[in-house]
Amino acid sequence: MTDTKQTLAIADATAAPRSGRLPAAQDSGPSDTPVRNGHLIGYARVSTRAQDLVLQLDALEHAGCERVYQDVGSGSIRARPQLDACLEQLLPGDTLVVWRLDRPGRSLRHLIDVITGLQQREIAFRSLRESIDTTTATGRLQLHLLAALAEFERELIRERSTAGRDAARARGRQGGRPSVITAELLAAATAMRDKRELTMAQIARTLKIGRSTLYKHLDINHETNTEHDLAA
Repeated sequence: MTDTKQTLAIADATAAPRSGRLPAAQDSGPSDTPVRNGHLIGYARVSTRAQDLVLQLDALEHAGCERVYQDVGSGSIRARPQLDACLEQLLPGDTLVVWRLDRPGRSLRHLIDVITGLQQREIAFRSLRESIDTTTATGRLQLHLLAALAEFERELIRERSTAGRDAARARGRQGGRPSVITAELLAAATAMRDKRELTMAQIARTLKIGRSTLYKHLDINHETNTEHDLAA
């Protein structure tokens, strides 16, 4: 009995002192258990005031968001004051929570840029509908797949644009805005100018075309135009 007590006393004396908190978890590789250190901040958006934010707000509140920023506007618009304010207020360790992936991003590429910017600031991202959470290994994998899709989409757009320009060029069409002056207008302008009865400004107003367009197609400059106006 005495030997047992002595053994316990020795074991207790060599044990690490208690600090009142659990020991730090050992890193055992990728995990699907979310790690939250900061605050959950929500963001909600609807396209028009006729739509209701209640569904999104209820979901974000149920997810534990302490504050929710709200915008009203189409997904394609650049001005999103509440999203900008939300991103500015987030701190390292916080998590931005949205109801669906299309709420914060104007496009897939913009969404990836937003999430990448958050990661660089050590801020997590979570989408409730798609169950994407960048604090988990699965969430980070999903994000990488989305980034690959965004890049693929960008390449397709670039290839289609290039193919369209090449096809137009092969048919003799050049890029840029079409000319506003036709052969008939050019002939009329030339005839008016040769009569020397009207100034260039009056010719332009009569034909409803810009003076610079008129100068360009009649191959004259401002000095020639001034001489013609004085002579008229």
